[in-house]
Amino acid sequence: MSEDLLRKSSRDKLAKLEVQNLRRRLINTIRSSNGKVLRNSKELISFSCNDYLGLAHHPEVIKASQDATYEYGAGSGGSRLVSGNNPLNSELETLLAKIKGTEDAIVFGSGYLANLGVIPALVGRKDLILIDELSHACLFAGAMLSNAHTIHFKHRDISELAKLMTKQRKSYQHCLVLTDGVFSMDGDLAPISALHELCKKHKAWLMTDDAHGLGVIENGRGSSVVDGCAIPVPLQVGTLSKAVGAYGGYLCSNKETIDLIRNRARSLVYTTGLPPGNLAAAIAALKIIRTNIELTNRPLALANKFAAYLGLSPPKSPIVTIQLGDVERTMRGSMELEKKGFLVVAIRPPTVPVGTSRLRCTFSAIHTEAQVDAFAKATKEVLAIQ
Repeated sequence: MSEDLLRKSSRDKLAKLEVQNLRRRLINTIRSSNGKVLRNSKELISFSCNDYLGLAHHPEVIKASQDATYEYGAGSGGSRLVSGNNPLNSELETLLAKIKGTEDAIVFGSGYLANLGVIPALVGRKDLILIDELSHACLFAGAMLSNAHTIHFKHRDISELAKLMTKQRKSYQHCLVLTDGVFSMDGDLAPISALHELCKKHKAWLMTDDAHGLGVIENGRGSSVVDGCAIPVPLQVGTLSKAVGAYGGYLCSNKETIDLIRNRARSLVYTTGLPPGNLAAAIAALKIIRTNIELTNRPLALANKFAAYLGLSPPKSPIVTIQLGDVERTMRGSMELEKKGFLVVAIRPPTVPVGTSRLRCTFSAIHTEAQVDAFAKATKEVLAIQ
């Protein structure tokens, strides 16, 4: 009987999603090293992938993963604090800290897990969290788990944040400001310099999620670097699954904070360490990112080329979004582009706010100029009939 109720409840919820055009389905997608995918038995050029540098298919990255797997095995065998702390973890953390300009780093199972673990380990009921309203879901999830008093501030609005700081900060022991470095659904950048100065003034901690910045912003150094100048952001979270082309997450910070996280972050303490092959892949990829500036600058250059053809504002990241507002209209746009040989997945609520459904176009170093030109032409044709 209880299982029947569960089945009915699930069926009713799915029916509501179907009516709203919000039900998603998994579609097998086979990626290749040339920017193309095989999806529903059809070859498409993908502009819906976060592998910004194509490193997931880079021969040096693949070989590093293979060699480590042969040497250490397919899995880590346990939690890092028990028996799963393969020495490759330390090598990867040292490299991340160097790139980010911090004293130390700690690697997690994913960027999502990093935020779920770090935020509750740093703040609690007596503390305040101020979070940009368009930050990634995992920042909101971490804030919720912390039980800190949480207030959303308007997207990139330093003036509103300053007012909130002035009014609220003195009532709490600690204050944590959360924001994406590069906003994943819009492609715009957080005002890192202004945020840093405001946090310093009010004795607050700034934490940025640089999932879409590392490897593609400021010669690959990420969003904490502004106009060539490194901003000392005290808490820098990110992922290894996008420009790095592997999997995992990290926090870069000072030694004492990293040591605390090793001991207190539940999503680190109570979960199995990353597989050795994955760690080795990330190390190899980061070494490429540190030395190949031409590669790290290419995605943004291609995004600018695309935006210029369509008459859009110059993007600040390899993410270019075209807001169509209506869910059905956005779905049609995605389907029309697929007919023309391009994969651009429609982004709908709850991923983005209601009324802001969009085509989210991402550019990779492995895209050719000809592919981008063809995509720009096709997009212009599709938008003309929407």
